[in-house]
Amino acid sequence: MLLPYLEPNRLEAGCDEAGRGCLAGAVYAAAVILPPDFRNDDLNDSKQLSEKKRYALRPIIEREAIAWAVGVVTPEEIDRINILKASFLAMHRAIAQLKVQPEHLLIDGNRFTPYPGIPHTTVVKGDGKLLSIAAASILAKTYRDDYMNRLAAEYPTYQWEQNKGYPTRAHREAIRLHGISPYHRKTFTLLPEQLELSFCQE
Repeated sequence: MLLPYLEPNRLEAGCDEAGRGCLAGAVYAAAVILPPDFRNDDLNDSKQLSEKKRYALRPIIEREAIAWAVGVVTPEEIDRINILKASFLAMHRAIAQLKVQPEHLLIDGNRFTPYPGIPHTTVVKGDGKLLSIAAASILAKTYRDDYMNRLAAEYPTYQWEQNKGYPTRAHREAIRLHGISPYHRKTFTLLPEQLELSFCQE
């Protein structure tokens, strides 16, 4: 059973990201403030839910949340500042868009760059412990999946509609055969042997 809050009587925003371990595409993050009486037995860490369940929960979260927002950091920005900083920046961008300012941030993981003016607590595996972080994980994951599906239509070679940019065998084989797209993260080890990579001509 996930906890509704870390501390009672405090407006908390749960934050999580999606796409950190991918070879291609932006990293997404979400921030969600849930009402203290919010309950949903299906809500859990997005990785523990089916795709159908995640998409069924998204409109419920958006409708019942006090506030929610999604932040995005592009592949070019990831290459420029590194993926860890990019993940934190995506969270900062989500927090900045919240229509209600939280009093405290609950961050999935063990590290975070402090957001100006709002204290935070990092929670390891927080998406399986706190409802607001689980809600953020679902929004970040589903919005990023929508984005990767759009990119898949543009670059079908990489099967992003299936792998969402993660380093599957098929994805890496497509890179080996066809080169990289403009959406690949060039500072990542895209192939184990890290060959000289050319751009894909679609």
